[in-house]
Amino acid sequence: MKIGMCMFLWTTHLTRDHVPLLRDIKATGFDGVEVPVFEGEPAYFAELGGMLDDLGLERTAVAAMGDPAMNLISPHADERAAGIDRLKWVIDCTAALGADKVSGPLHSTLGHFSGEGPSDAEWSRAVDALKAVGPYAADRKTTLGLEALNRFECYLVNTMDDLSQLVEDVGHPNIKAMYDTFHANIEETDPVGAFTRNLRNIVHVHISENDRGVPGRGNIPWAETFAAIKASGYDDWLTIEAFGRGLPDLAAATKVWRDFSESPEAVYRDGYRHIRQGWDAT
Repeated sequence: MKIGMCMFLWTTHLTRDHVPLLRDIKATGFDGVEVPVFEGEPAYFAELGGMLDDLGLERTAVAAMGDPAMNLISPHADERAAGIDRLKWVIDCTAALGADKVSGPLHSTLGHFSGEGPSDAEWSRAVDALKAVGPYAADRKTTLGLEALNRFECYLVNTMDDLSQLVEDVGHPNIKAMYDTFHANIEETDPVGAFTRNLRNIVHVHISENDRGVPGRGNIPWAETFAAIKASGYDDWLTIEAFGRGLPDLAAATKVWRDFSESPEAVYRDGYRHIRQGWDAT
């Protein structure tokens, strides 16, 4: 098991200006960080990868589809094609970064709603688009960990069962699922069971408190969650994802209107201890 820290708490564009922070994240005990892929070119991410190597930090990547003009489930072929091109760019940047995994709501546009639940046609479009992307990801040794989001951020897939069905309908080994404790706490009647039941497709885990603040200070059933993950044999990343108000666009997208902790340091330092102690206690 590896413990990671998502950089969303500070930025959607990692730079050398973040080196002092990254050094402290490493000193805290983290194995690596989750790097946002929202802007830049593959060469830039290759440079970041070298910087992280120098700091002794491994990495995964995180991205989202934020533009309705690049929606993989759009009825318009040109918008779906633009979405596929965007995903290929995300994959290229992830590979250049030296990461083998990129996670997030990469199946449809974040925060874009039709006013209804997903139609059969939208589902089929998502499957077809992701099938088109799978071989491209495989060629670059990158796996997509698709994320089920709560109903207030997404309507295509809200539960792990639905997400697993999407993954299985795509049927490509480089198109998989991730599990997020925040979204599961909202949408699942049995959040721990949702993990265990869908383990076959899960390649990444986000550790996120029910209020998006410091892991361990809220009402997520952490002891049961860590016990289930450990018993399952999952032996990959447990990555803290938390949000604050420092990035206005991201705060608006994630509906963050208040501070959830006394400081960012509390999130990653106390959060790391929470994961380490919770894991060791199971």
